[in-house]
Amino acid sequence: MEKLTAAHRTLPFDTWVRVFDLDTQKTVDVRIIDRGPFVDGRIIDLSHAAARAVDMIGPGTARVRIEVIRLPEVIPPALFAVQVGAFRDRARAERLRDQMQARYGVARLVQRQGDPVFWRVLVGSEPSQEGANALSGRIRQENGENIPSFVVRLDSV
Repeated sequence: MEKLTAAHRTLPFDTWVRVFDLDTQKTVDVRIIDRGPFVDGRIIDLSHAAARAVDMIGPGTARVRIEVIRLPEVIPPALFAVQVGAFRDRARAERLRDQMQARYGVARLVQRQGDPVFWRVLVGSEPSQEGANALSGRIRQENGENIPSFVVRLDSV
């Protein structure tokens, strides 16, 4: 939390991005080390230190633009999945995983370390972001708004 880091759904880990606050014109350079945010309409989650650097601590959110400034030297082959839930209760996550697996084939649980621990439910294993976007659209169409869905990169979940 006290380093200049961030979470992004699909950029490879160890990518450096410049975050521009469109209202204050402040910028911060951060390294992508996690997946997220998992709230519709948000594109990046900044660490506490990065948010402090652009005076985002009070409001918590801001209108931003991001620019990739450096990709990692080695980018692992990308696979993409659709996150359909995150739960503190592993049993609830397992039930949703089982439902998704029955409907869409591949589904898995991924533990997200932290306090508290979360169990993420990921569906599919697509070789392209476009394929994962199509799967996400299918999941939303068939399940309505009851199942939020976000495309995430699987190179290191």
